[in-house]
Amino acid sequence: MLKILLSGCNGKMGKSIINVASGMDDLEIVCGYDITANETGNFPVYDNLENCKEDIDVIIDFSHPNALPPLLKFALDKKLPIVIATTGFSEQTVEDIKKAAESIPVFYSGNMSLGINLLIELVKKAENVLGSDFDIEIVEKHHNQKIDAPSGTALMIADAISEEIDTPVQYEYDRHSRRIKRPKNEIGIHSIRGGTIVGEHDVIFAGCDEIITVSHTALSKNIFAVGSLNAARFLFGKSAGIYNMGDLVSSK
Repeated sequence: MLKILLSGCNGKMGKSIINVASGMDDLEIVCGYDITANETGNFPVYDNLENCKEDIDVIIDFSHPNALPPLLKFALDKKLPIVIATTGFSEQTVEDIKKAAESIPVFYSGNMSLGINLLIELVKKAENVLGSDFDIEIVEKHHNQKIDAPSGTALMIADAISEEIDTPVQYEYDRHSRRIKRPKNEIGIHSIRGGTIVGEHDVIFAGCDEIITVSHTALSKNIFAVGSLNAARFLFGKSAGIYNMGDLVSSK
């Protein structure tokens, strides 16, 4: 039985993970970590990790960027693998994540959906086929409670495309203040926030007289819950290093 500490257990994603995990017989959430220590499941919830005494195999973090530093320290002190599914980190925190991966296994992904990672493989192929003749724009849509913009997934998609391009690429988030033609080395990234949109990502390749769009729509948060639990299974027993959904997919 895989024993999990869930960070952000009282949030919407945390509750979704609890619900999905309840139907799995090979893992168990044994405790939670949250800014509010209210118990929402059949396990203790801590707002101070020093009080956590449970036997833990893997940590899953699906919370807020500010919650990661003490959690990362806890993982390092206890030599525990950690799945980081939160987005919106500062550059310094990303460096801290990479540094931690030198000592413990870290699964770090901007999106826990299998479909999104398939989309990434498709757009990388599209870039190699279409090349510089097509302009690339990414449009992401999320609910009105999402804090970071653009989404971590949009940046993950842009980074994957950029790796396929030989020349330096510039990300453009806002054109209203620039009165110039669109440069060829640009990837436009646009954010929409409204209602209860779970997550939509469109990657547009716009060429001369034709447009190709690759899209992914999340209809439920459960797909991210399943992904994070699969990541926990995958990460347990791994050596120190940084892993992502690509590693999980290729292991199947």
